[in-house]
Amino acid sequence: MLELGQGNATPAGDLIKDVSEATFMTDVVEASQTVPVIVDFWAPWCGPCKTLGPALEAAVAAAGGAVKMAKVNVDENQMIAGQMRVQSIPTVYAFWQGQPIDGFQGAVPPSEIDAFVKRVIEASGGQTDGGLEEAVAAAEEMLAAGDAQSAGETFAAILEQDQTMAAAFGGLVRANIAMGALDQAEAILGQTPDAMKDAPEVDAARAQLELARQAENAGPVAELRATVDTNPDDHQARLDLAQALHAAGDAEGAVAELLELFRRDREWNEGAAKAQLFTIFEALPANDPVVLNGRRKLSSMIFA
Repeated sequence: MLELGQGNATPAGDLIKDVSEATFMTDVVEASQTVPVIVDFWAPWCGPCKTLGPALEAAVAAAGGAVKMAKVNVDENQMIAGQMRVQSIPTVYAFWQGQPIDGFQGAVPPSEIDAFVKRVIEASGGQTDGGLEEAVAAAEEMLAAGDAQSAGETFAAILEQDQTMAAAFGGLVRANIAMGALDQAEAILGQTPDAMKDAPEVDAARAQLELARQAENAGPVAELRATVDTNPDDHQARLDLAQALHAAGDAEGAVAELLELFRRDREWNEGAAKAQLFTIFEALPANDPVVLNGRRKLSSMIFA
């Protein structure tokens, strides 16, 4: 469903880490005294690694802390790879209480990855919860941190395990938008299952795509501002200014201009100001201050 470029996904936080020769003892051997640690030996040039890594991360994140993951770039850490007798990649080992207890080589299907992670957790006496919410949260962290590629890979891996997760589906669309792959995002939205069409996560992704398309044709803010200042009743220029402000990252400024346009002529262009406001509100989290303040001001105008 998603084609991505170079890289191997690595969520932020303590659950999944990039590990070097300097940190291997702490992050793998010592850490595995209390919780099992799965070690993924990979390299940037390894094609199968790009498939296995995100799927393994999704399964680890879904375990909700019952297992951790360490990622070792063999190009940068040849000593560790040699000590572990890694002869081909991807190679995966599971450590428990300082010792390797399980492992496999090569890319394997999601079902085998899930079974491996479950087996490792059970070997350590832990319990698996089978949920994917933690994986979605990890992918959202990546996206918020600006790593859209890794987020997209993780969302796609989650959907390999559960095609009904609207949060992962919407996240996959948003990851493509963040990468500038708008046609790909639109294609994914075109495949939205009927059961997800009205899901808030999908509505948010759809709204973000609409705003991203507008941003492609947004005019210069300074020129549009000058036009509106010269003629405050130029409604088209004010709408264009709002779109340009949003494209520049100023959602609050865009909402302010749209509210002013609504105040001046709420029916102009078949209610374009209100429609644009709703698009921005849908694209943002429901508790975002821009949304809360914007909805309050719009409501006061409507019911005044």
